[in-house]
Amino acid sequence: MENSYWEHPVSPHQHKDNSPYSKYTTMNRNPTWWKRRTSMERCLTLLSAIVFLITIALVVALITVLYNKRDEKTDNVPFGFEALQDQKNTAIINAYPDDDKEPEICLTPGCVHTASHVLDHMDTTVEPCDDFYQFACGNFLRKTNIPDDKSSVTSFTVISDVLQEQLRTMIEEPSKPDEPKPFVLLKKLYRACMNKGAIEADGLTTIKEILHGLGGWPVLEGPEWQAGQFDWRQSVYSFRRTGYSVDYFLDFSVGIDLKNSSRRVIDLDQGALGLRREFLIKGLDDKLVKAYYDYMVDIAVIFGADKNRAETELKESLEFEMKLANISLPNEKRRNASILYNPMTVEELQQKYPSIPWIEYINTILDLPDIKAGNEEVVIVSVPKYISQLESLLSLTPKRVQANYVMWRAAASSISYLTEQLRNRQLQYGTILSGRTERESRWKECVDISSGSMSIAAGALYVRKYFNEAARKNAMEMVSDIRNEFLEILKKVEWMDEITRKNALEKAAAMTTHIAYPDELLDDKKLEEFYSNLEFTSDHYLKTILNLTLFGTEYSFRRLRKPVNKTDWITHGRPAIVNAFYSSIENSIQFPAGILQGVFFSHERPRYMNYGAIGFVIGHEITHGFDDQGRQFDKDGNLIDWWQEDTKKAFIKKAQCIIDQYGNYTVPEIGLKVSDQKSVDWG
Repeated sequence: MENSYWEHPVSPHQHKDNSPYSKYTTMNRNPTWWKRRTSMERCLTLLSAIVFLITIALVVALITVLYNKRDEKTDNVPFGFEALQDQKNTAIINAYPDDDKEPEICLTPGCVHTASHVLDHMDTTVEPCDDFYQFACGNFLRKTNIPDDKSSVTSFTVISDVLQEQLRTMIEEPSKPDEPKPFVLLKKLYRACMNKGAIEADGLTTIKEILHGLGGWPVLEGPEWQAGQFDWRQSVYSFRRTGYSVDYFLDFSVGIDLKNSSRRVIDLDQGALGLRREFLIKGLDDKLVKAYYDYMVDIAVIFGADKNRAETELKESLEFEMKLANISLPNEKRRNASILYNPMTVEELQQKYPSIPWIEYINTILDLPDIKAGNEEVVIVSVPKYISQLESLLSLTPKRVQANYVMWRAAASSISYLTEQLRNRQLQYGTILSGRTERESRWKECVDISSGSMSIAAGALYVRKYFNEAARKNAMEMVSDIRNEFLEILKKVEWMDEITRKNALEKAAAMTTHIAYPDELLDDKKLEEFYSNLEFTSDHYLKTILNLTLFGTEYSFRRLRKPVNKTDWITHGRPAIVNAFYSSIENSIQFPAGILQGVFFSHERPRYMNYGAIGFVIGHEITHGFDDQGRQFDKDGNLIDWWQEDTKKAFIKKAQCIIDQYGNYTVPEIGLKVSDQKSVDWG
């Protein structure tokens, strides 16, 4: 056995020269480099060599794998920074790679952000086969709280919040000296809304003057109000001149003729109610009706009414409104468009409903010197029975009750534009209806009002600043693809006869599409022409709103004699909205620019993500052309029954099956059924 110092240490006192070596130690006169190293140095050297060799081996192995992978692919896939640069150019991966190719990995910022967003919403602790919704959306449910100023949070509300921020940025920018008039008016409206100081300073002065000019609110004026001076028709005329609704007794509008969609006609319908019909018919014992009554009384008291008088008179007013609700046609019956199509000449109206001077009534509401209705003017009466019952009801109702009702409706429609005291009471009432316990921020409310009231001007600003043109082309391709798939489905529907199928295929193929916005929104001259008759003569917020109502009403009524242009840019010029639409009259689908963003759409991510998001919205709107209401109209937008009887019965049977199925679903957390409706009058 070889001796070593480490094995046989010797104490220094064993040697006169204090040498650490002893007779048990073997010494070499000329040791090698290795021998001259200490044991610690030798260990470190060996370890370094091993690590070096392993590293070399791994590098060689990695290069071999990458080289082989590259040879296996028909296309070279770049890695690292080169991959990012290359895929930035192509933007997205092919959503449908060939079967003989491996899927490419998208590394663009758009793809990375999308992946992060999806992962953030997923709950990967859940087995997808057990509860896929919880797996896909669990973290969204866990992390998302419904704000006090909202009744729900959905993908739509999330994008709407983004849109609000975008609109705010534009509208709050100072007006430029040469800025087009529509943009100046839009910003002026927003500033009037934001000027809470001026609104509070004016208080109730202006609104009381307006109500007095309309004939006076009896509950405010007390015994000074003269019933002999009131006539419900004259109140409608006064409302029209001032900018309030004319629809509280009878709904009056100019719309497209359902059976001849190339022309417009006057439409008479049942009155618009202050609370939904299904609640009002339950009476004061209903919680929401009681809340509505308390709200009426409190608003009147804030306006200056005696509380006892308000409680008595507004109860009578509410009872009148309940009677209006009871003679109104329920919403489920209104889904049958044929029931609502009852054309009559003005002369026939006069014969059937003699208590109303129809030529005077129609022409005074139109209030256009160059447009007059005569005895031969055709009017569509939606609910003929309502008018006859209204005549009877009005003859039995005291004028003071009628006046209290319409003046309450005018006051209620003004509250959003008045003082915080009124608005706070409105919020308390709204909390009972919707669950919202707070108002949204003032700037949000003002953005909504200004962009909603001047939607064409706001939309023009929006698309110029925020919309990506590449999105429009991609969305159009998606609509085409999804429509083609829908056509394939129609070809295979077993319960549809061949005649109905042919008509359905023609309707689907004829469906026009409006994506993002019309090009006219980029033309300042077009915008100024549209808004040429709009002026804000006062900075007073409520008066500004009434001016806008007058402008919109006159524009609508002036179209009575004009031919219908179903692709009119004005009709489709409201892109700053998170929604989508189907029009039965036009047989068209519309996807405004506002919804082509966020979770719904991005041209910077894989196409399959868009097909799963905005694609479902596109499919939803296409099917509206064939649902219980859309199916009543043909490919040209006319109210024509193009279904064979057996196919119609099969459709109704299958639709009723879905109604029954969903009517049995209950939300366990609150014990509420998804729908209590068990059947629908399909017509």
